[in-house]
Amino acid sequence: MNRRVGRSLRVRLALFASIAMLLLTLVVNTIALISLRDQAIDALAHEVFGKAVPVLLTIRRGQLTEELDVRDLDGVQVVDPAGRVTAATPNLRGLPRLTTAIPLPGQANGVAELCDLPGLPECHVVIAMSVYQPDGTWLIYALAQNVPWYVSPEVLAFLLGVTAALIMLTWFGVSRVVAQTLAPVNSITRHLAEITADGGGMRMAVPEDLDDEIRTLAETANQTLERLETAMAKQDAAMEQQRRFAGDASHDLRSPITAMRTQVEEAMLHPEQADWPATAAALMASLDRLQAIVTDLLTLTKLDTGAPAVHEPVNLGELVATETRRPGTKRIVTRVQIGVIVTGDRLRLARLVTNLLDNAERHAESQITVTVRQQDDRAVLEVLDDGAGIAPDQWETVFQRFTRLDASRNIDAGGTGLGLTIAREIAESHGGTLTIEPSDRGARFVLRIPPAER
Repeated sequence: MNRRVGRSLRVRLALFASIAMLLLTLVVNTIALISLRDQAIDALAHEVFGKAVPVLLTIRRGQLTEELDVRDLDGVQVVDPAGRVTAATPNLRGLPRLTTAIPLPGQANGVAELCDLPGLPECHVVIAMSVYQPDGTWLIYALAQNVPWYVSPEVLAFLLGVTAALIMLTWFGVSRVVAQTLAPVNSITRHLAEITADGGGMRMAVPEDLDDEIRTLAETANQTLERLETAMAKQDAAMEQQRRFAGDASHDLRSPITAMRTQVEEAMLHPEQADWPATAAALMASLDRLQAIVTDLLTLTKLDTGAPAVHEPVNLGELVATETRRPGTKRIVTRVQIGVIVTGDRLRLARLVTNLLDNAERHAESQITVTVRQQDDRAVLEVLDDGAGIAPDQWETVFQRFTRLDASRNIDAGGTGLGLTIAREIAESHGGTLTIEPSDRGARFVLRIPPAER
């Protein structure tokens, strides 16, 4: 198909150029024929004048006869000062004066191309020559066969040959130039056709000897392939993350369900000996964990799908004060700067703060410190606990879905492993960041988001 397209384009361009050359040569040939014919008529007129001179001499010598014997001319006619035809060649005997169009007033001689002359069906070149005599002005009309529009067969053959040669050269030259021009394009097309969806090295060879649209095409194709390769890599990574997420989610969902089933089965084996209140309490704990996982999964789904959020001014200090009033097992110390306002979804920001507080409460020994302040061009929220802290090489790992470090599993098996993931995605949906930064003791989570425009 590519070859057919290439040939079709080459043929079309060559045909277009050949037609253009044909039209150009027609115009040039027409102008050349007109010029050559004018020159030929002028030369023929001079020749006729020369051949009519003997008739002029006979008039001057008074030797004019009624029948003229003039060779190499199509006819001669002599008109006296009174306008009467007094002498003519045999083919013009008895015919009226050939024309009064020439000579023009004030001119002694004249040349004209005349058709439909009396007794002469064809067109002729007619010259008029004045002869001044004592009795008045005599006129000699001499005829010669008119020059054809093509001047001569030799001239016509030459022009047709030149035209044909130019058209052939144009076809060959344009076809060759287009073929050479399209060669890099055909190479790019073949290379693109050889690229498979899972193949590497998705790059085009950029012609080093060209600095034109072809080079730009190759560079653009490489940029497109690079974006495609990046998108494919991101898609593969996203699919792998989705598979891991599905596996982790199914595992974490199965855990409370398995625990509940085991507890119920044990109680049913010996119903009369079972501690049903304790079993119910254990089931409630598993149900709470199951409900927490499902709630977090729904929240992540909304964040991943870009569910619309409410954008309103939120006082970050007041939000922290509200969320820290809830009862907890650890002491919470707040250090709030007044007037730190951000624009965002109050419910989601509250969820972010709650998740950070829940994480800190699970790992703190006795105290949690919450700080709100304005720093440079960002609103900053810090949550610091006095627990064991997190190793620097795990600072990014804890934000991955269903990630719970061994220490956290030993301390609290009730976490879903999604709280910090949700907190970071809420931060990013507000144009901010959530990171772990160094601290003397414990884990220090720092939220930075743009403040509200004033």
